[in-house]
This record gives sequence, structure tokens and C-alpha cells, in this order.
Amino acid sequence: MSDFSIMIQMILVVFLIASAIGVSVTRNLFMAVIVFMGYSSVMAIVWLFLESPDLAITEAAVGAGVDTVLFFLTLKKVHALKGTREG
Repeated sequence: MSDFSIMIQMILVVFLIASAIGVSVTRNLFMAVIVFMGYSSVMAIVWLFLESPDLAITEAAVGAGVDTVLFFLTLKKVHALKGTREG
């Protein structure tokens, strides 16, 4: 494995740790969902580095795709997003 590849992996791990902490401490639900989507996308890339393409596809589809859509729909349903209140 080359030094460049190891450096990229270390940057990805640092981003994963930072985004996990960021989701935990943010009070803005919209930003928490955005950061979580980034976390899932980077985790899919990490799975590719670990030579697990099946897990990478699953993480990208479920983590960054379906979960994000469900979180946004939930935020809209509970009126946590601006401009979604009726009346």
C-alpha cells in the first residue's frame, strides 16, 4: 500500500470521527442530517478501501440515501424545517 493511500485513509478516519462528534453535539436537526449523510458517504468510501464493495454499496444506498430521505421526511412531518408549518 502506498503512502498516499494511507494518508487518504487517515484523512477519511479523521473526518468520520469529526462528523460523528458533530452529529452528536449539533442542536440544528437539519445540519445533523446533512453531517450524517456526509458520514455515510465517507463510510462507503472506507468500505471500498477495505475491499468490501458489497458493504460500500449498501452503506451508500441505505446510509446516505434512504436514511437521509426518511430523516428529512420526519423533520418535515414534525415541522422542524422552516417553511413547513401549515396555516
